[in-house]
Amino acid sequence: MSSLPPYLKVAFPIPGNEGYWYANDGIADLGFRVEAPLGRSVRTGCVVQTAQDCPIDPKLIKPIKRSLDSSPIFGSRTLELAAWVANMYFCSLGEALGLILPSGRREGAPLAAELEDFRIGDQPLPLTREQAAALEGIMGAESGTSYLYGATGTGKTEVFLQAAERTLAAGRSVIYLVPEIALTGQVVRSARKRFGETCAVLHSRLSPSKRLAEWRRILAGQASMVIGARSAIFAPLPNLGLIVIDEEHEGSYKSGSSPRYHARQVAMRRSGVEKARLILGSATPSVEAWHSCQTGGMDRYILTQRPAGGSFPKVEIIDMRAEEGTLSKTLVQALRATKEEGRQSILFLNRRGFSHFFVCQTCGAELTCRNCSVSLTYHKESDKLVCHYCGYKAQAPKACPECKSLDVGWRGFGTERVEEELKERFPDWNIARLDADAVSRVGSLEETLESFRTGHVDLLVGTQMVAKGLNFPGVKTIGVVLADAGLNLPDFRASERVFSLIVQVAGRAGRYDSSGAVYLQTYRPESQVIRKAAAMDTEGFYAQELAMRQAQGFPPFSRLARIVVRAKEKTPCVSGAGLLTHQLDARRIPGLEILGPSECPLSLVAGTYRWQILLKADSLSPLRQALAGLELSALPSSARVELDVDPVQLL
Repeated sequence: MSSLPPYLKVAFPIPGNEGYWYANDGIADLGFRVEAPLGRSVRTGCVVQTAQDCPIDPKLIKPIKRSLDSSPIFGSRTLELAAWVANMYFCSLGEALGLILPSGRREGAPLAAELEDFRIGDQPLPLTREQAAALEGIMGAESGTSYLYGATGTGKTEVFLQAAERTLAAGRSVIYLVPEIALTGQVVRSARKRFGETCAVLHSRLSPSKRLAEWRRILAGQASMVIGARSAIFAPLPNLGLIVIDEEHEGSYKSGSSPRYHARQVAMRRSGVEKARLILGSATPSVEAWHSCQTGGMDRYILTQRPAGGSFPKVEIIDMRAEEGTLSKTLVQALRATKEEGRQSILFLNRRGFSHFFVCQTCGAELTCRNCSVSLTYHKESDKLVCHYCGYKAQAPKACPECKSLDVGWRGFGTERVEEELKERFPDWNIARLDADAVSRVGSLEETLESFRTGHVDLLVGTQMVAKGLNFPGVKTIGVVLADAGLNLPDFRASERVFSLIVQVAGRAGRYDSSGAVYLQTYRPESQVIRKAAAMDTEGFYAQELAMRQAQGFPPFSRLARIVVRAKEKTPCVSGAGLLTHQLDARRIPGLEILGPSECPLSLVAGTYRWQILLKADSLSPLRQALAGLELSALPSSARVELDVDPVQLL
């Protein structure tokens, strides 16, 4: 151990810190995690640089306390990627490494027992002519980016897996990203059946020690394929040959906390540096990806046929303005007929809880969260009002807290209320709910999906959890309870999200036969977004959306950055946003458009006030110049700043 470098630079996962130098008593090296004194405490950081001679005043240098590893956990390529993330997303190197770093402290046992139930299913169907052409086209290029576009059920996953198979056979490694590991068990089962123990899985449901054990297994070369959610893009695979991003449009690929990276951008960077192929795929591409395909930014391969023999379902729009209750007569009749045939149904509503909000019929008062600028949702099961942003809970009042009137009630509805109405209407049916409240117990999500898969559940009602990743032959009828939910959100991506959700959930029906049917309940039947989703008119929707984005100057016709100032008191929040806007105005950066400052649409979250400044430019350079030049030290001490490059939502 005496050959180890005598001096180490350690980066800590804290803002604005590029690392400090320490003396090394022969116990650590580049890429090791260590514990070292930082101020009055001892913190865990990563060794990012070494030196033979003391780079600072020897009187100031302290020794590290201990090493947490017996061999490097980060190689040079991962350290380089972390440095790129830090530069791209305006965070410290230590924060970037903290993002990449598995959260375990010590190695644990092998992972096998922690994975989902990887059942051995049937052999895959032969590739259709379209699938075979796509596969050959993708594999015909040694590197570069391709897009696999096809409606739900057209066999994109099989193309991805066969591309992975060929890549592994050529001696190179594979990263396969999915938006949510818990809902993509079928992908993992297929991969495990084909690739066995060479396939590793990284996701947030693993315990810290299990996740670290998988990381170590990948480092040791015992796994050559990694399947996982967003952070799996950093898996330390050598000789990377292929990255797959399934359901590329999903917002979950963008981190909601610092560093606010997008896995798609990291994948593009990594595939370019490591000369790997990158395949993006979805039935509802992001508007940016669609535009890139149209303008020649990447090759696009299109699938139109369902290999299992199914056909695309018929879709009917139901005007709820002429209906009473949460479910229309037409949808109820369809559910009953489906049950009589021995088939299954799914109801989708992107709103959990029993009702949407409390309102006084006398004075019109609504109950909002004391910490957030949003209405509280009533949950009948717990008899509580709940904030879905900060988790605040309160007892449901019997009278209006403003005017004391007893004439109070509820407007809107959520999955809990729909489930209750269904059980009253169909008492002999086995009905299950799939949302964040219903699957809070560990293992309950998998149990519900398995019950539905085996036909023990007649009807599944849920939120976005039922809109993606489900591929069950027994499903005939899909009901979207409120198709226009989300259209009024103050976000330029609102239409894109609603269109995508409707198309994705509709794709759960008719995957194996021609009898699938989808019912879209809406109070806005004239909406072009809903009409184009019902017609599966993706070409028409994207043409309409791109024209609107171009007229408004929003992505993909510009690049955005978002600055959010937050504070517990409103005054420092507002003044801080004003100070930053003044700094930006004074610098007069060419090509930069400054929008704001203004309150965030959700102006109060978890007791914290939020104001924002939006920056718009034709390219990334003016945005980077603007963000890099901010003097954050000039802000009130109680104010905090969030910098978000290429934000995916503006709430």
